[in-house]
Amino acid sequence: MLRSSIRRGLFTMPLGPTRTLSSHPEMKDFHDYLDSLKNFEKSGVPKGAGTDSHDGFDLGRMRRLMERFGNPHSKFKAVHIAGTKGKGSTAAFISNILRTEGYSVGCYTSPHILTIRERILLGRSGHPVSAELLNDLFLRIKPDLDQAVKEENGCISHFEVFTTMTFLLFADENVDIAVIEAGLGGARDATNIISSSGLAASVITTLGEEHLAALGGSLETIAMAKAGIIKQGCPVRPSMYILAAIALPANTDSIGFSEAAATTGS
Repeated sequence: MLRSSIRRGLFTMPLGPTRTLSSHPEMKDFHDYLDSLKNFEKSGVPKGAGTDSHDGFDLGRMRRLMERFGNPHSKFKAVHIAGTKGKGSTAAFISNILRTEGYSVGCYTSPHILTIRERILLGRSGHPVSAELLNDLFLRIKPDLDQAVKEENGCISHFEVFTTMTFLLFADENVDIAVIEAGLGGARDATNIISSSGLAASVITTLGEEHLAALGGSLETIAMAKAGIIKQGCPVRPSMYILAAIALPANTDSIGFSEAAATTGS
C-alpha cells in the first residue's frame, strides 16, 4: 500500500506559516538550551565521525536517550533517507505523496532556513511543528534531558537532542509513518536507531564528496557509510554507486535484498 502510494502521488510542497524566533520569545529558553550543546553543524564534523568504525559517533548515547523516553522510535513506521544530494527534496516528495493518499506523516529534515521548526513537519497538513507544541515538549522533558546530559558527561549533541524531540513528537502525534532524513552519513547517524521491524523502506540518493574526511576519505567509504541505513529484510532503493560499493551480488545475502529488488526498489 505504501509503495503503490509513493508511485502514484504528486509532489506539492506544503507552505505553512513561517515566523522567526523574534515572533516566539517564549522559545528563547529552548534555543538557549540547544545552543549550549555541541553543534557539529556549526563546529564541523570530526574526521571519521560518520564511519562505522572506532572513530564514528557513538549510537549508544542515542539508544540510551530513547530508552529514557520510552523508545518513541518504536511507535511508528519510518522511511529512512541517506545520501549526499537530494535527501531533503526526496523526503518532501515522499511525504507529500503519502499525504495525498491520506496518511498522517511526520517528516524530519535538516538544516532549516528561517526557523528550526521547519525541520519537523507534522500530520496531513505538512506544516512545521508549532512553537507551542515544541516548547511544551521541551519544558516537559527538560529535567530528564538535564539528567541525561549529566550522565553522558556533557557529550550529548544538539542533533541528538533535537532528534529525540522529533521522535517523541511523532509518537505523541500518532503519525502513520515518518519520513526521516539522516543528518550525516547513515551508519552512525543519530537517526539510525530505527529497527528493521520499524523500517518501511530505506532510500539512498546520489553521492558526492561533501564531508569527505568525516566519512572516510573516498566515495567508496561515503557509500558504505550511507549504506549503513540498510536493514535486514527491509525494502531499499539505493543509487547504483551504492550497489557497486557494497559489491552486489556478493553481499546480497548478508544485507537481505536481491539484486533485482535493490535495482528496482521493489
